[in-house]
Amino acid sequence: MRLNKLTVTGAAAFTAAMLLTGCSNKNWHAEGNIAGGADSQLVLEAPNGNGGWYPVDTVEVGSNGKFKISGEPVGHPEIYRITLNGESVYFPIDSLETVTISADASAFATSATVTGSESADKLQSVNDLIAKTVAAEGAEAVAYNPDLKRSLAETILRDPSGIVAYYTIFKSVGDNRLFDPADKSDLRMIGAVANAFAQERPADPRTRFLAQLYVANRKNSANFIPTDTIVAHEIRLPEIKLLDNQGRTRSLTEETSHGKVVVLNFTAYAADESPAFNLELAKIYDANRDRGLEIYQVSVDEDEFLWKQSARNLPWITVYNSPKAGAETLLKYNVGALPATFIINRDGELVERIDNVNRLAAAVNRYL
Repeated sequence: MRLNKLTVTGAAAFTAAMLLTGCSNKNWHAEGNIAGGADSQLVLEAPNGNGGWYPVDTVEVGSNGKFKISGEPVGHPEIYRITLNGESVYFPIDSLETVTISADASAFATSATVTGSESADKLQSVNDLIAKTVAAEGAEAVAYNPDLKRSLAETILRDPSGIVAYYTIFKSVGDNRLFDPADKSDLRMIGAVANAFAQERPADPRTRFLAQLYVANRKNSANFIPTDTIVAHEIRLPEIKLLDNQGRTRSLTEETSHGKVVVLNFTAYAADESPAFNLELAKIYDANRDRGLEIYQVSVDEDEFLWKQSARNLPWITVYNSPKAGAETLLKYNVGALPATFIINRDGELVERIDNVNRLAAAVNRYL
């Protein structure tokens, strides 16, 4: 079974006027070496709008095994693939970078390495994780391996609006999808990517498809609430139990059981916008704490020491969610981008998601 089987759905078809195999500083480039592939032909393929692929051009591999491809950017990050003898290697293009691909013609898909850009390195990391599990347990076990799924989820949530997140949620090994939209847990991950694309890439041709995919599969779940977008009221209130900066366990459901309005915020103190965001939170908290407002802030900083130093100066509840061990918490709330903010009413119901902190004060007032 081929490792690099992928179905990419919903991306716009490429223009037939793409300039390939030429050299231009306005083009992206892919180049590399195919051991044992001298004088063979590589087929460059692009995703169509129907879940398949179509050939864009063919490229001759030199007698020394080297090849070069180039093409015009399409205005958004994209996944391409090159195919040799029915096996495909996938590579990401964000803009004008040069990606390097090395492979052996006798095991084209499984031997390939992709480097040369941040996205390429991330994609290679995903492929390496999968290949390691395949080697240890076989291809059939990959889609059901909890450790692999957890690692892939962490990779996705570090950059849920990135092209590699999209690549990963549609990745298949053999005949099995790694993230099956019919599975509730996997659908949460798809929803996290859909949310991130909606917020960060509204013009990307995949964004509408991701939302449609998520909503269509939500219809198969109990308690589905019809909607055109993915919003907070589709999410029940999952429990969060994490340690605060004084080492005490703080339970979200306990905090919401006291009849207060709770602002649940996921953040990273290391982010550039964090001080300004927390300043706005402080204004809202100071104005409303005596009226029954509480803030439960979840940090996903990689540096726990930085979190403790920052958290000790804040007057509300601050807890730490390790990015290595806490992916499930983010999945439960479909957190696809930071900061992510929710309002929980006095009855302990998650009632609203706020994407703009400038709207938070007015929204809080509606429930106090």
